[in-house]
Amino acid sequence: MTKPDLIHDHLRVLAEWSAALTPENIPADVRRRAGLILWDDFGAMLSARSEPEVVGLRRKIAESGGPGEATVFDGGAARIDRYNAALGNGSAADWCELDGGFRPVVCHAALYVLPALLAEAEATNARIDAMIASLIVGYETVARVARTFSFPALTLHPHGGLATIGAAAAIAHLRGHDAETRLRALTGASTLVLPGPFGHAVEGALIRNVWPGLCAQNGLRAVDWAEIGISGIPSSLSDVFCDILGAGATPEALSADLGTTWAVHEGYHKMHACCQYAHSTVEAVQAALADRTTRPDVAEIAEVRVETHEKALKLDNAMPQTTLAAKFSMQHITAASLLTGSADADAFHADTLEDAVFSSLRTMVTLEPFEPVRPPPEDRPSRVTIRLRNGESLVGECSSARGGPDRPFSAEEIREKGRLAIEPVYPKAVGCMAPILEGLADDRRWGKLVSEFTAR
Repeated sequence: MTKPDLIHDHLRVLAEWSAALTPENIPADVRRRAGLILWDDFGAMLSARSEPEVVGLRRKIAESGGPGEATVFDGGAARIDRYNAALGNGSAADWCELDGGFRPVVCHAALYVLPALLAEAEATNARIDAMIASLIVGYETVARVARTFSFPALTLHPHGGLATIGAAAAIAHLRGHDAETRLRALTGASTLVLPGPFGHAVEGALIRNVWPGLCAQNGLRAVDWAEIGISGIPSSLSDVFCDILGAGATPEALSADLGTTWAVHEGYHKMHACCQYAHSTVEAVQAALADRTTRPDVAEIAEVRVETHEKALKLDNAMPQTTLAAKFSMQHITAASLLTGSADADAFHADTLEDAVFSSLRTMVTLEPFEPVRPPPEDRPSRVTIRLRNGESLVGECSSARGGPDRPFSAEEIREKGRLAIEPVYPKAVGCMAPILEGLADDRRWGKLVSEFTAR
């Protein structure tokens, strides 16, 4: 087993590097990437504002919340204490499955940073350039932790297992803490992670959507407590991730090439409102139908065979009971792509769960391994064969879905996706936040900016 102190030694290097990082010594292209990530994930957060469970959760939070210091982004200007704002916004941020992620490993790095960071930055009226630097530090830290610890195939869900660490790293940076305080916060945060089972997403357990929000609270508290001497110990990360959760460890991943490679450049963005493991299948279906002027009727289809990668094969649920389960069901995602031509939010509406046509088509979908296994970035491929009753077969293949570093969306595409999500909710935010996307020095204050774009 890897020595716990070796993991801590590399974590110390990461903490010392981040403590010395200022907005001025972050490359402009890194700041621009971070601005796009903020824009995209903020839009994803707003997309869930009308979901009944999100509305109910925020109502419950408001019943016991403290004095207003941070906005609950539901289209209004209601404010609550930063801890509960982080919980409410963090629970919404992953609800529609439109938030981005970190392509090399299983990690939605921005989701694990932004709910706590936006609340803290508003409560303290932090400078926007400091907030962006903190996003970059939090993203870098949690992405490196995700790379360091490898788990048996899809047992621990990262929304519970990693989010507290990303939040703590970002908050410690925004508060300007030294390396020792950051280390205390990160060791404490590692003991406050949630052992959420990955299978809960496939089964559609909505508690999974709340994990990032609860971890955002925990990340804030980990920094609060580190400031007064309450923390973990040097072996905390190893104790939790290796000894308890059963991960293997590559300690050098915590500190290798710091300042040379930046995790934000390895992120992905999503246009399909479902698990990223299935995006290649959506695009394979679209490729199979590309030469047809009309989509085949369900009565014409005899079978749909999906050959795909190991992670996608875990998303095996032909009878999803919730909209979350539908977003993690290869059968539903394939059926939705065939029936609607896309995998947008409407393809996973609650009505589709009981729809007779959707239900019938889901039962026709079979899953098989894609062979041979390919190395990254083509490690998540899909081949779809639609066999029609007249003997015709329609075949489409996607080696790697769009949105990652190898097949990125343009900045214009990401801006437009964000605009479509943000503008109907906070029209003024589009103009107010535009300079953030340019990666320029920005001495405006986030709290003041939020007040401006939430004002009616």
